[in-house]
Amino acid sequence: MTRLVKALAGLGLDRSIAEKLRDFNALFSKWNASINLSAARSPSDVDDHILDSLHLVPHLTELGRVIDVGSGGGFPVVVAAICCPAINFVALEPVHKKHAFLRTAARELVLVNLEAFAARVDDHDVHDYDAATSRATFDLPEWFATGLTLVRPGGRVFGFEAVPRDDLPPGFERHPYALDDKSRAIVVVRRPA
Repeated sequence: MTRLVKALAGLGLDRSIAEKLRDFNALFSKWNASINLSAARSPSDVDDHILDSLHLVPHLTELGRVIDVGSGGGFPVVVAAICCPAINFVALEPVHKKHAFLRTAARELVLVNLEAFAARVDDHDVHDYDAATSRATFDLPEWFATGLTLVRPGGRVFGFEAVPRDDLPPGFERHPYALDDKSRAIVVVRRPA
């Protein structure tokens, strides 16, 4: 059993998703060789990003619209769109070559639930999403301040934490997980209803 299939099983996700995630890995690797989407150079490195992104998926159940800011090479937004076909995802990525990749990924992986925009978060005028995500784009407190402006009252903002922080907003939830030998966490902040 591969790391990917084990991770899917451990998160209660259907193992049939693995094939589409492998297709994403191949597409990402092909584009990354030409336009430098990230420092991930091998399929195993890309799998690390996919595995990390998968830990967000269980937190997305029963959401309708999710925005991902600074989507870059598609972590976590493409992974989440693959795993959650009933959720509509918006990817914001101001770097045009990365935006082009996101549009290509949505088309080639047939992700009709993913729409990418070449825009900065400051220029995005929709502020009523059910949830907002970002991974490795902002410092966490800065991300939570920004993300809370994008979600409706009662909406959630998700961040990825590599090292436990003591400067997070009041009332945050931390959901720890292990990624190989590293401790990580999904941190959730809710906008007051």
